[in-house]
Amino acid sequence: MCNVLNVSSSGYYYWRKHPIGKRQLNQDKLINRIRQVHNKSQSRYGSPRIADELREQGVKASRNRIARLMKKVGIRSIMYKKYRVQTTESTHDYSVAKNVLNREFTADKPGQKWVSDITYIATGQGWLYLTVILDLADRKVVGWAMSDSMKAVETSVEAWRMALINRTIDGQLVFHSDRGIQYACPEFRDELKDLPVVQSMSRKGNCWDNAVAESFFKTLKCEMVNHTYFTTRSAARLATFEYIEGWYNRRRKHSVLNYRTPSQQESYFYTSSMAA
Repeated sequence: MCNVLNVSSSGYYYWRKHPIGKRQLNQDKLINRIRQVHNKSQSRYGSPRIADELREQGVKASRNRIARLMKKVGIRSIMYKKYRVQTTESTHDYSVAKNVLNREFTADKPGQKWVSDITYIATGQGWLYLTVILDLADRKVVGWAMSDSMKAVETSVEAWRMALINRTIDGQLVFHSDRGIQYACPEFRDELKDLPVVQSMSRKGNCWDNAVAESFFKTLKCEMVNHTYFTTRSAARLATFEYIEGWYNRRRKHSVLNYRTPSQQESYFYTSSMAA
């Protein structure tokens, strides 16, 4: 048999004692590391973020190899079902701000450009509405509010007040949102008075003008909401709080931030300014 297969008899006996080769052992170890990162992310990470996480751990493996192994053993990022409820009420008589942001979704440092939007989370007790404010410099959720209604005092106003506590305005702030009544009403605009804030609003029916906030909600739905049935609003509130503060702001890597987390990017801006 050895002659037919053109292998040495010593190689055959070595194989008998070591049936699993070194390459296979290394591959099995890598798959195990992939599973650990995937499980730690609660199945939210795909191959790009897993590859970056392993690189930080000192594991040398290309993204393509990791993607190939994930496909081989059936590891994949959780999927979601598309479903959308309209939360923008733009049929009002309040004035609408110009689109000052104009899809410039970058900022030199925190406190210069914020974007905001409102979405829904279904529960057994009805809708829970989530309002968020993100800083475009580090994509961190600096302000948020959860409410049972769409009233401005419980949505945009509450999220705005939290954002002012969590982050200082640096120079003049551009605050961008859709044309919803929660951002155009006097209750919210009174909050902006005497502050160095320029209000900006998306064009009518154009979600791309607020793409960063829309992207956050897509990620939230994909990674958490659409895989969980909340029997109560309290359960949804707790899960959303843990997602924003425990996962998104502190642990989730962002490709637009070179796979840093928002907290890491925030620290980067702070240390850079100190060094300068």
